[in-house]
Amino acid sequence: MGCFQHPTEQEHQMSDTGIVRNLDELGRIVIPIEIRRRLAIGPRDPIAISLQRGAIVLRKAESLGCVFCGSADSLLDHHGRAVCDACRSELAAA
Repeated sequence: MGCFQHPTEQEHQMSDTGIVRNLDELGRIVIPIEIRRRLAIGPRDPIAISLQRGAIVLRKAESLGCVFCGSADSLLDHHGRAVCDACRSELAAA
């Protein structure tokens, strides 16, 4: 029996891009545009941060509410973003 373990499906799908970024003074990093485009991550999109087996894992979080106010009532999709009735009405009146 060797020490080699076959990667799980999730580990197999994760790949090392070879990109290394430094943290700034506030602990922030910039996610490269190639990765943001591939995952359809736009400005102000929520990003879930977790720890898995000693690694920091970032993933696009599923929004549960209106992109403007966070409400979960009467949501409709508008260009890939959830918008509630109240915010739609407010935007239409503007």
